[in-house]
Formats: sequence, C-alpha cells, structure tokens
Amino acid sequence: MITRRHALKSAAVMAAAFASSPIRTLAQSTEGAHKLPPLGYAYDALEPFFDAKTMEIHHTKHHQAYVTKLNEALRDHPDLQKLSVEELLKDLDKVPESIRGAVRNHGGGHYNHTLFWQCLKKDARPLNPDGNLIKAFGELFTSEDDAKEQFVKTAMGVFGSGWIWFAVDKEKSLKLVTTANQDSPLSKGMTPLFGLDLWEHAYYLKYQNKRADYVQAFAALINWEFIEARYDKIVA
Repeated sequence: MITRRHALKSAAVMAAAFASSPIRTLAQSTEGAHKLPPLGYAYDALEPFFDAKTMEIHHTKHHQAYVTKLNEALRDHPDLQKLSVEELLKDLDKVPESIRGAVRNHGGGHYNHTLFWQCLKKDARPLNPDGNLIKAFGELFTSEDDAKEQFVKTAMGVFGSGWIWFAVDKEKSLKLVTTANQDSPLSKGMTPLFGLDLWEHAYYLKYQNKRADYVQAFAALINWEFIEARYDKIVA
C-alpha cells in the first residue's frame, strides 16, 4: 500500500532528478552534421505581410525540429552524414529504407525552409524586365495577371500541407509544380527556384484559415534579386 508519506518522498526524488538533469527541447539541440541556418534578417522584417511571432516560431521551432530529426535519423550512418542535404534528397534510393522516410520528410523540411528564407525580402526590387527569368515566365503565362491567377489557383488546390514551387526541370524549362508535405522537387529530378510554404504553421497566427490572403501577401515579399541570380546559375 502506498502511503501519503511514501508518495511525497517519491515525488521529491523525481523532482530532484529532473532538477539535476537539463531538459532540452528540439529547438535547442545542435548536435549533428546539419545546423539551423540564421534567418538573415529580423523576425519583424517582413511585417505587416508576415508577422514577427510566426516568423520566430517558424524558424526556431519548426525549422529547427526538421534539422534535429534529420540529425537523429543519420546518427548511425556516418557515411550519409558527410553528404549535403541536397545530395541526400537527390538520391533517396541510396538512403537505407529504414530511415528513408525520415530523411525525405526532415531533410526536405530543412532544405525547403533554408531556401524559403532566402527568397523573402520586404521592399525588394521588381523583376528585371530584360532578364532571363521574365522570359521564362513568358513561356509559361500569357501575362502578369495570368501568372498571379495560376499561382494562387495552384496554391489553393494543394490539399492539406505542402509547397508550391517554380522549379527548373532537366531540360532547363521553368515549371509551376506542387509537392506534398515536405517533399522537395530535388527528389523528382528538378531544381527548385523558389517556393511558398503552404503548411498552416506558416500563416495561421495572422491569416487563420485564409490561405488565399497569405498567398497573395507573399507577392509583396519575393526577393527577385536573389531568385534571378539563382535562376541564371541553374540554367547556365
């Protein structure tokens, strides 16, 4: 029979044990080959389109969790730890089946977010009217309004969680594609140019269930200078 005195003593022992052992959250773990990259700007830098609290949580909690879980998946595979996340995602068949799903999900989450942060900038310059990228857009869409309409329509058509991307295929043609969950175009033989996170954690604090408003707000934050330079490098 457990007496009140015994219960109190047991509780005291447990409390002491927890007090002497530091509790680490996913966002605090830094062990492993892969690291959380810096955001590159303040969390409130994209206000009022993307709010500071969402950006902070998105970066320090969600992105960090993908990094932590990727490192955990690779813990017993030193050969795979030497590969970049791009190399892992481009050839998932070389990843053991026992961890392939984790590498696809968490490696994809790490890669997708790392690229996403770089594609955002408030008050960025407009798309270069004489650049290579605008010519590629011209082969996909009939006008700027058509491009915006197709982007929003495609983003709204993603059921549940996923991403919408502009990606370059093996023939160096620009495509508008979507991926489910944290899947990357890299795993489909394409090179992502830029994309938009359609998971609710990316927008729910500010936009709640209004995904269309979030997608339209993204148009004000596209870092065309970075994206155009990336495109020219991809198709070179």
